[in-house]
Amino acid sequence: MVRLTVELIARSSNYFKNRKDESLGQYLKKITHLNFSNKNIDEIEDLSLCRNLTVLYLYDNRIQQIRNLGFASNLTHLYLQNNAISCIENLLSLKRLEKLYLGCNCITVVEGLEGCEELRELHMESQRLPLGEKLLFDPRTLHSLAKSLSILNISNNNIDELKDLAVLENLAQLLAVDNQLREVEDLECALSQWRQLWRLDLRGNTVCQTPKYRDKLIVLSEHLEILDGKEIHEMARQFLMNWKASKDAKKKIKPAITMNEQAAYPQLYDFETASGLLPAHYEHTNIEKPKYVMFSKNRGCPRRMQRAHEKRHINVTEDIRLLASKHPHTDLHGPGSGEPHFLTYAAL
Repeated sequence: MVRLTVELIARSSNYFKNRKDESLGQYLKKITHLNFSNKNIDEIEDLSLCRNLTVLYLYDNRIQQIRNLGFASNLTHLYLQNNAISCIENLLSLKRLEKLYLGCNCITVVEGLEGCEELRELHMESQRLPLGEKLLFDPRTLHSLAKSLSILNISNNNIDELKDLAVLENLAQLLAVDNQLREVEDLECALSQWRQLWRLDLRGNTVCQTPKYRDKLIVLSEHLEILDGKEIHEMARQFLMNWKASKDAKKKIKPAITMNEQAAYPQLYDFETASGLLPAHYEHTNIEKPKYVMFSKNRGCPRRMQRAHEKRHINVTEDIRLLASKHPHTDLHGPGSGEPHFLTYAAL
């Protein structure tokens, strides 16, 4: 068992060999950085004499509990990755903490950071979780970090959704590699709230295999600069934004066009079902002298007929509309009880 004590600090710095008229307390008070990484340390003892400590390196040890750091009100950087810590605790007094590294521990819940009002970076990657469990987030901690946190690393933690993280309104970089994210739609809520996000890494998630995944995320997050390690070029972004705007505009225009067509060509619509009637068969010598046209309410247009029309480059619907406008009194036959069964047509 190796404990981190003020005596260990003094021996490691050769204080007892090199001291002059300076007391141990005076010496410890001047220390701002301590590096005791990879020293087999399993417990932190009272270090309150190091009151001006700002950076503490304790990664690659055997620490199981975060304790005795309440004195470190000036601490800004704390490195505790690759230990055996199972709970985030005893950090509420670290008001000036800016960077916290807790990757590769045994933590199941991100919690206990309500007092860390200036925390900008939080690294929680690759926790040693129980089989089938995922890393969870305490809403109180998330709300307390909403304004300050800008970098979050939650890679390799079985996470299957990001909506709880949407409250982190100033998030600029998110690393969520090798998780269980599956659907682009599940990301929409969070991405719409992250106005400052410029770097996003989701490699190793199933969602990356979704068709047009990259295009969709670029459109959803307008300020994104790097996605999955690849830079987003402004020309590509502008193209995708224009494409989306055009697509949305068409969706809005289509209902209006349909209503106008119903009014202009009532003979082409079945007003009982509010659907248009598309001819599956018609015959004419030319557009000026129509012979006959037949319609039906059936919704399933035979695929072979559709392919035939495409092959001959014939827009049947436009032909019929043109015919109807030129010959408003043309006998446009609708399906009746006496008509043969083989006359099948499809709704628009």
